[in-house]
Amino acid sequence: MDLIYLDHAATTPFDKEVMNEALPYFLENYGNADSPHALGRKAMGAVDEARDTVAALLSARKNEVYFTSGGTEADNWAVLGGAWAKRREGRTKVLLSAVEHHAVLSCGERLAKEGFTVEYIPVNAGGRVELSALENAIDDDTALVGLMSVNNETGVLQPVREASEIAHAHGALFFTDAVQSAPHIPIRVDELGADMLSFSAHKFYGPKGVGVLYIKNGVKVDKLVAGGEQERGMRGGTVNVPLVVALAKAYEKCRRDMQATNEKLRALSTLFLREISVLDGVHRNGENALPCLLNLRFEGVTNTSFLYNMDLQGVCLAAGSACASASVKPSHVLTAMGLTDEQAKECVRISLGKDNTEAEILRAAQLTVETVNRLRNM
Repeated sequence: MDLIYLDHAATTPFDKEVMNEALPYFLENYGNADSPHALGRKAMGAVDEARDTVAALLSARKNEVYFTSGGTEADNWAVLGGAWAKRREGRTKVLLSAVEHHAVLSCGERLAKEGFTVEYIPVNAGGRVELSALENAIDDDTALVGLMSVNNETGVLQPVREASEIAHAHGALFFTDAVQSAPHIPIRVDELGADMLSFSAHKFYGPKGVGVLYIKNGVKVDKLVAGGEQERGMRGGTVNVPLVVALAKAYEKCRRDMQATNEKLRALSTLFLREISVLDGVHRNGENALPCLLNLRFEGVTNTSFLYNMDLQGVCLAAGSACASASVKPSHVLTAMGLTDEQAKECVRISLGKDNTEAEILRAAQLTVETVNRLRNM
């Protein structure tokens, strides 16, 4: 049985062309990028070239790009490092949206234990953050505001630019988690107004275990990982040269093909929704969302039963964020949007990728209709 993979928001398959770009730095050019000899210099040259590529694509400066082990580390570094640095100015409040990724929310919990006041900005029923609530909560004690660019469970686009302007008007840092937006929206840090921005390679057909944190020049952020002078003294640890090379190649390819990929994904999404329109009691969660990410509620069907049955039939789906897949709790994103716990447990996330075909989407839609009807009749 051929699998149909519709969980690209969790991770994407590693692009073979990208992998081939990285292989020489596993095998022949294996030097430590901080070693002074020829192999070390060759490795450092590859890292420098990768940093140049990423910076150019972000409309950033080379010395504003830092490589990390992924989105979670980048999120932790931004939220914790930014808040710690601002505490020396006497600022001890952190504002985060209620629908942030767990990597950000967990930082909020840690900062609260360290004496920070942490508040969560609500979203409306469509999943978009309430800017008026942000304006009411922010003050001159605020150290940092965190708002993701695109929600990882619903695909809802957030008002990042407007939120950054509110944060800066009060002297606070602004951070955006762009992990889900990077594969689909061309990022320009100068347009977003972010002081810090994160993304991860495995969301756009690169390898797992490598990401980026952009830190605007002049912004003071405490280091998260100590231990060496790597990344201009800001992140200790041997640079993972092959993964850094692969990240840059994957992101360059992603940006080059982005328009065509988005058009294909929009068409496939429209096809899927059309095919399942024969079902009653289907609701899409979120407004102004990426077309490739569908968060759907099937009334009367628990997501655990639906996902299990679809998996048996070869369709790979998810209920929400992969980092919370072991949790039996309802999605914090969906309950923040006003769904009850019971309604949230009827929701699934379907995320399409560039290699999906019309035949796969038609098959997945057919199985969705059959499975929902069968479970409702049980």
